[in-house]
Amino acid sequence: MTDYLIVGNGVAGTTAAENILNRDREAKITILTEEDTPFYNRMKLNDLVSKELTEEKLIMKKDSWYRDNNIDIRLNTRIVTADPNKRSVTAESGSTFSYDRLLLATGSHSFIPPIKGSDQKGVVALRNINDARKISELAEKVENVVLIGGGLLGLESGKALRNLGKSVTVVEFFPRLLPRQLDLKGAKVLEGIMGDMGFSFRLGAKTEEIAGETGVKEVLLEGGEALAAEMVVISAGVRPNMELAGPLGLEKDKGVKVDDFLMTSVDDIFAAGDVAEYRGMPYGIWPASMEQGRIAGVNMAGGNESYSGTTMANTLKVVGVDLASAGDIDAEEKLDSEVFSEGNIYKKLVFDKGRITGCIMLGDTKDFSRITKAMNDNRDVSRIRHEILKNGLKG
Repeated sequence: MTDYLIVGNGVAGTTAAENILNRDREAKITILTEEDTPFYNRMKLNDLVSKELTEEKLIMKKDSWYRDNNIDIRLNTRIVTADPNKRSVTAESGSTFSYDRLLLATGSHSFIPPIKGSDQKGVVALRNINDARKISELAEKVENVVLIGGGLLGLESGKALRNLGKSVTVVEFFPRLLPRQLDLKGAKVLEGIMGDMGFSFRLGAKTEEIAGETGVKEVLLEGGEALAAEMVVISAGVRPNMELAGPLGLEKDKGVKVDDFLMTSVDDIFAAGDVAEYRGMPYGIWPASMEQGRIAGVNMAGGNESYSGTTMANTLKVVGVDLASAGDIDAEEKLDSEVFSEGNIYKKLVFDKGRITGCIMLGDTKDFSRITKAMNDNRDVSRIRHEILKNGLKG
């Protein structure tokens, strides 16, 4: 019987466990997580903040799933060190767990920029269920919220707080919202939609200080403007949780380096999800974590599947609006492209020699899967390129 140990209970770790079981029904699987909740949907944490979902509805794997599959899940178990020679990891409590094969699926944490006052009471970031609980508790006592960062997680947090009746101002260093998913024109359309929802914006703005004596009182911008705030939500990206890379002797850079089989530089140790760096890239998106978890699980159980990367394509809702983007969105508007814009709909295709290399679809994403398939297939669509955004892509 093989001892499989998985550190991390997110989508990568859980998917790995499922795929180990598919190949090895006799597997002994132990999952360790520092959280107090089994596998839950992180993408819906904002629905917990806005009280549209309960914690129970957020959970994706009930206790019975672990029990029925003979998986030993240990909640509230933070792993602090490891010994690759003894093939064991050690928890903060002093408990040790041995393994034959180990998967690091430790995820990532919110990056808090070095802003003066960022350690104030009332400054929060949303990454896990504990963060959502904290934001919900704070929201009961505040009226004005400043959101630092115009990325996806930040805007979704803003929507949840607007749903609770809070005044929300978005401060974004870039001159547009969602700089990774939208170009300037698309971002303007989204800004208009959100403006109608009651959001305020300070774009191309830099936060100088989060001020207050016993808690947040205001946010000071470079240039002198002061924004009233009793709560500040920081959404400035994430960083992989690599604390175990050193004790295990793993190669790392932006994340823990893995090969085509999701194996690290040390035999029988794999990595998947936000913590993994594949060919110089930590992906940090749900589809990549799921695929990496699947392949890692297969290979841990004796399979031989290879990973070749995940197309950076996102289909999501931002403040209730459908948004999809993939590839090179041509944010600088220097490439060959086709654009369709009407009301609250904005669509753009980027081309290189007749082939689609990038796509934005805001407000209407119904043809996105066909477009990304054409991108992956490197299909030449030059004869129909002018019709795609209006009539769809056939075949």
